[in-house]
Amino acid sequence: MSEEVKKHNYSADSIQALEGMEHVRMRPSMYIGDTGVRGLHHLVYEVVDNSIDEALAGHCDTIHVTINEDNSITVEDNGRGIPVDIHKKEGVSALEVVMTKIGAGGKFDKDSYKVSGGLHGVGVSCVNALSNHLRATVYKDGKIYEQEYERGKAQYPVKQIGETDKRGTTVTFTPDDTIFTQTTEYSYDTLAARMRELSFLNKGITVTLTDRREVDKDGNFAGETFHSKEGLKEFVKFLDGNRIPIITHVISMENEKGEIPVEVALIYNESYSENIFSYVNNINTHEGGTHLQGFRMGLTRTLKKYADASGLLEKLKFEISGDDFREGLTAIVSVKVSEPQFEGQTKTKLGNREVVSPVSQAVAEMLESYLEENPNDAKIIVQKVILAAQARHAAKKAREMVQRKTVMGGGGLPGKLSDCSEQDPAKCEVFFVEGDSAGGTAKQGRDRAFQAIMPLRGKILNVEKAMHHKVFENEEIRNIFTALGVTIGTPEDSKALNLEKLRYHKVVIMCDADVDGSHIATLILTFFFRYMRELIENGYVYIATPPLYMVKKGNKKEYAWTDAQRDEISSRMGSGFAIQRYKGLGEMNAEQLWETTMNPEFRTLRQIGIDSLAEADRVFSMLMGDEVPPRREFIEKNAAYANIDA
Repeated sequence: MSEEVKKHNYSADSIQALEGMEHVRMRPSMYIGDTGVRGLHHLVYEVVDNSIDEALAGHCDTIHVTINEDNSITVEDNGRGIPVDIHKKEGVSALEVVMTKIGAGGKFDKDSYKVSGGLHGVGVSCVNALSNHLRATVYKDGKIYEQEYERGKAQYPVKQIGETDKRGTTVTFTPDDTIFTQTTEYSYDTLAARMRELSFLNKGITVTLTDRREVDKDGNFAGETFHSKEGLKEFVKFLDGNRIPIITHVISMENEKGEIPVEVALIYNESYSENIFSYVNNINTHEGGTHLQGFRMGLTRTLKKYADASGLLEKLKFEISGDDFREGLTAIVSVKVSEPQFEGQTKTKLGNREVVSPVSQAVAEMLESYLEENPNDAKIIVQKVILAAQARHAAKKAREMVQRKTVMGGGGLPGKLSDCSEQDPAKCEVFFVEGDSAGGTAKQGRDRAFQAIMPLRGKILNVEKAMHHKVFENEEIRNIFTALGVTIGTPEDSKALNLEKLRYHKVVIMCDADVDGSHIATLILTFFFRYMRELIENGYVYIATPPLYMVKKGNKKEYAWTDAQRDEISSRMGSGFAIQRYKGLGEMNAEQLWETTMNPEFRTLRQIGIDSLAEADRVFSMLMGDEVPPRREFIEKNAAYANIDA
């Protein structure tokens, strides 16, 4: 058989089994990160990534993802179909090898896949191990093959069940509720964000998402179709839909340097934040890496060279920093690497040194061409850089002033902070409470051994629309930094936070359960996302959930967090009950606030996480930016989940 024929003959010989999967069910977090909401959704991503790999190899252009009525998931593609012939080494069908051996798959055979995504080779076998039931159906060579599994174990040998003129693979799985004990309910919005992202990263591919749990009045299932013709260019437009651009076009390129495909798209806007999202083989590299290093290097060198030649920097009295070239920048960097080496705390940082130069070179060539062909845009970008440098200089002075005041004041804590007596940050929690009145109640109701209370005066500054020095000059924000004990950093360098000095490992936002309270919570979350993202990424940020109602009959009382709970309690109590509606934290006494919202034994805290940095950035810019129509549309769409007072 010729080498060319071998390259395109996807058969059992293409499948390499690396090791067994005995430990997956015993220690699932080692394989998928956790067994909470994020891990649950990763199961879907793993199966979809197999289909995306087929698309990257040029054999698939359509992927259907369905959330079934029972919260099982079906993923169907029109690829070549997983091989079903006998695997020489294992002595069983290659389909069974793929489904029951960790690390088994065509992605380890360079002739089958040049590049591949997924959780570093964990693959669909991990999904199988963590599912109560999984059924794989293969349409290949005119025949239909099927095999079913219970918690990773094949129930029968692969069998032919019919004939067909279609091709591809369909996988349906039900997550194991003994492993995913927190929830087995899939979020449509979470899956939609990832499917949309994949369609942008792989232009020309069609991905559909259908939710069979939700039917409209015409009997149609909820769902969307994602398809992108322009790829990253459209992605940038989508992310920046709520910001005002300052240049006329999205700057974009596709290139291959040193056998490394590089795609980049960027635009400058009126905002003061830097938003760069990087991907390797469709994996979002939250911690950056060598491809991001190459991008920044190419961007800074090229813009610096142009700015120097323009003569616009002559009157500037201080040096331009690399950060200045990235203020108001939204960019996406995507590379495909045949053997990616991942580093970092969450294994999402690219370590391949050979990637730096190709990305830097590609970005430099793209920018040089654009600046030469668009002199007006080039001048606008340089002027934005100068303003950013001036603002950075002012922000540095503001930060130094805050640090100096803290030192001069003996490193004291904010006067309004009622601290706890415990010294171990891992055991301490701080509540940022809306208003002095609720703060006073919380102070009386807390356990002062490990709970600190920090009242905030009204609505803090909207950092989405404020220059950096204005942020650091704001008293409420300075108090938040000081109370937490961390260093005042910059949006571009959250590492400057000095997290080892963090005084509390639970940072709880506690606001009224009304529109104003939700707005204040969003303002605080926006601040944390833009200036203290590491707090969120390390799982330190929570939102308290005070009840909406107390239902009382005689000496008996119960609390309700939803209208449905209120109605259920009322029905159970029969006649003669009274309902109290809490419009704010201040309407509860200290004992009620403790037993419903602050007592670790009974309270519900919602931990804030980031599933998709790109989607989080888009939502924050929409909710807190200048553009009203998209904000109104978002609120209307999510009105069913909002508590809005008349």
